[in-house]
Amino acid sequence: MSKSYTNLLDLASGNFPALDQGKRKRLSRAVSLPVSVTELDDDQAQSVDSDSSSSVHSDRIIIVANQLPLKAKRREDGKGWDFSLNEDALILQLKDGFPKDVEVLYVGSLKVDVDLKEQDDVSQRLLENFNCVPTFLPPDLLEKFYDGFCKRHLWPLFHYMLPFSADQGGRFDRSLWEAYVSANKLFYQRIVEVLNPEEDYIWIHDYHLMVLPTFLRRRFLQVRIGFFLHSPFPSSEIYRTLPVREEILKALLNTDIIGFHTFDYARHFLSCCSRMLGLDYQSKRGYLGLEYYGRTIGIKIMPVGVHVGRIESIMKVVDEEHRVTELKQQFKGKSILLGIDDIDTFKGINLKLLAMERMLKQRPHLRGSVVLVQILNPARGKVINLEATQQEIQENYQWINEKYGLPGYKPVIMIDREVSIDERVAYYSIADCVVVTAVRDGMNLTSYEYIICRQGIYGSVHFSGPKKSMLVVSEFIGCSPSLSGAIRVNPWNIEATAEAMVSAISMRDSEQELRHEKHYRYISTHDVAYWSRSFLQDMERTCAGHFKKRCWGFGLGFGFRVVALDHNFRKLSLDDITSSYINSKSRAILLDYDGTVMPQNSINKTPSEEVISMLNTLCADPKNMVFIVSGRGKESLNK
Repeated sequence: MSKSYTNLLDLASGNFPALDQGKRKRLSRAVSLPVSVTELDDDQAQSVDSDSSSSVHSDRIIIVANQLPLKAKRREDGKGWDFSLNEDALILQLKDGFPKDVEVLYVGSLKVDVDLKEQDDVSQRLLENFNCVPTFLPPDLLEKFYDGFCKRHLWPLFHYMLPFSADQGGRFDRSLWEAYVSANKLFYQRIVEVLNPEEDYIWIHDYHLMVLPTFLRRRFLQVRIGFFLHSPFPSSEIYRTLPVREEILKALLNTDIIGFHTFDYARHFLSCCSRMLGLDYQSKRGYLGLEYYGRTIGIKIMPVGVHVGRIESIMKVVDEEHRVTELKQQFKGKSILLGIDDIDTFKGINLKLLAMERMLKQRPHLRGSVVLVQILNPARGKVINLEATQQEIQENYQWINEKYGLPGYKPVIMIDREVSIDERVAYYSIADCVVVTAVRDGMNLTSYEYIICRQGIYGSVHFSGPKKSMLVVSEFIGCSPSLSGAIRVNPWNIEATAEAMVSAISMRDSEQELRHEKHYRYISTHDVAYWSRSFLQDMERTCAGHFKKRCWGFGLGFGFRVVALDHNFRKLSLDDITSSYINSKSRAILLDYDGTVMPQNSINKTPSEEVISMLNTLCADPKNMVFIVSGRGKESLNK
């Protein structure tokens, strides 16, 4: 019997409520309806065969993320909105891994503020035209939720920055946590409006919605929930500093499967569950799982990929518009190092600039022949130390160009604006090496996109020729383990990074071609569709026995959990126990000292007179053999 069943008899009493199997009508638009919770009969139970090709052909998948995969623009007359799909959004691209007949519904917020009186009309249009259910967050709540708790507390912590001072995120603010919970509850309310709990799968994405599973599980005990974290998960020594550490862990454990990009991230999460909740993980037939009150929460390790078809279609457009020709002419005769990063403390942009300066200083013959093109994408939200980071980048950029520049030559080209994916693809195509020096990053798909672009497209003049590429990547980013041909660096080691950049641009063509081929083979086969298909298959396998168990919810707030029991489990009857005791001729009674004879947390470990009297009564019966079980020594118990 696992630890999940500890004190189970104290919890179990009476019938076990489960989901009502009556079909709920699919909603044509978002409206709130009450949902009842009743007993689930054995003959109505449904299960999923893990060996089948797909068991969700008749079901629906609800993708939940902070933002919908939509672009929104206010009409010129100011009356209403125009919406279109964002083809570059990951949560839109992942549907390519699902069976064609599976319906995909999206729940998330919009990047624009929609007036209250327009929200009903916008909800109706988005649901009918895009299968999207918008969650409208009031501006004051959005600021505290996203710019507050997400960006000031979770984002720095998950990237190993502790709030030692006010300018490093500041001390924990309870009001921001409450806003985070309130925002998650609004997402939950929108999901409930369209959810069919007996058929739908729910896939929640990223750290913005980590407590959402508890809201869903409290109302639907057997709904199928998956969660994927796209950021790093820190070591337990870092994570344990978060004041709401247990609330978030317990909320995540209300899912059925939790996904991570790398084994390190999963290992850190399992370590936190072990150290803070006392849970142990186990491996069954190659799958990792956590036993939690009779439920097994699957642990999935799978790095996300890119949408190869989407990138190739953009390459065709870029090829037709001759953008590559213009860039090749601009940088003719020079080796191009390329960096594409968001303006963020953790992207290591300044470390990259310092490595470039060190390379030019130690290798003066490269002056005039090597250029670093650094694209700075706008920051996502209110990033910690944003102004200081921007100022340092600009100072280093100007200093390097002033010190090592020549007439008609700048060692560093800084593009400080949002760059379209078309322009990004054009820069990928001419770059001799991409340099990623992030000090922490969940995955970072820049390297993947670069490899696909360097492979080229059939029939193109600009993308033809030998297929070669080079990568210098930080060992602290999620994609690093999958890029075995890349030159891995510790970005804090400026000298080593500079040497890696030199090695990359001076490596033999034949070696570059071999490394490129190895990378392309992996990236093209492990694309975003492969990732989503693999996650869905593991979610089906984990949820296969859902309706074979009887479930009961316990606990208040984020202490809520579901106890899952076999259908044959029944609470012991007191009358049966009494009858068996009276009729037995020989009894063995084992009593644990700490926790039964004496309270577990009691400072005074000496039994009371009442307890001693009860023990003497049991021992006085010749049919009884009473044992005291304890890890304490005999002398300690005699006292």
